[in-house]
Amino acid sequence: MTDDAPAAAESSTDEQIREVILRSLREMNYDTTGIDDATLLGPAGADLESLALAELLVRVEDAFGVRFEDDEAEQMAVLTVGEFRAAVAARIGAGAASSAVG
Repeated sequence: MTDDAPAAAESSTDEQIREVILRSLREMNYDTTGIDDATLLGPAGADLESLALAELLVRVEDAFGVRFEDDEAEQMAVLTVGEFRAAVAARIGAGAASSAVG
């Protein structure tokens, strides 16, 4: 294995998370044109309301086997797509680390 392997795996995971987010938004009938990592999830960006944010969260949780606490879910409207992607990636990494230890 090369030193680039962890970075490549991280990049691949980031891309997978981004694709799940965008696919979920399209399936929820949101226009994803122009949505990038700097786009806010809430009203000032992708314009997701609370029920849509909750649906997106459930879809991502189901896709990656991660969980967010209720108070974290309430803060999603102020996150950008990139921040949300990073939060999911951190949970995936934490889950893998705890599986390796346990």
